Amino acid sequence: MVPLRLKSRQWVVDEEGKIIIGEGRREIFENIEKTGSINQTAKVMKMSYKGVWSKIKATENTLKMRVVDTNKKRGSSLTEEGKVLLQKYIELKEQCLESDDKVFKAIFLENPLEDGK
Repeated sequence: MVPLRLKSRQWVVDEEGKIIIGEGRREIFENIEKTGSINQTAKVMKMSYKGVWSKIKATENTLKMRVVDTNKKRGSSLTEEGKVLLQKYIELKEQCLESDDKVFKAIFLENPLEDGK
C-alpha cells in the first residue's frame, strides 16, 4: 500500500463564516512580529501591502479590537490581544493535528485499505 498521511487546516470564523484567523493570518502575524513591519511582511509573503493590511483589518473589524499596533517610529507589532489570538491559534492547531493524527491512524493504519473493510 502507498504510504498515506493526513493534511488538515483549521480556520477560526465568526457566526457568519468570516475568517478571524487561519494559516495565512497566522503567517502574517508571525511575520509582523519577526520583521516589525507590515511592508516587510508583505514582501516576505509575496503579497501586496494592501492585501496584508486588508486581512489585518478584516480580523480587527470582526473581533472589534486591534490586533496590530502601527507606529511610524517603532514600526508594527502585535497588540497583547493579537499575541493572545496568535498563541491560542497555534495551540488549537497543535491539538487539532494531534487529535486528527490519532483518528487518521485508527482508521487508515490500523485498518488498511487492503483489508477490504
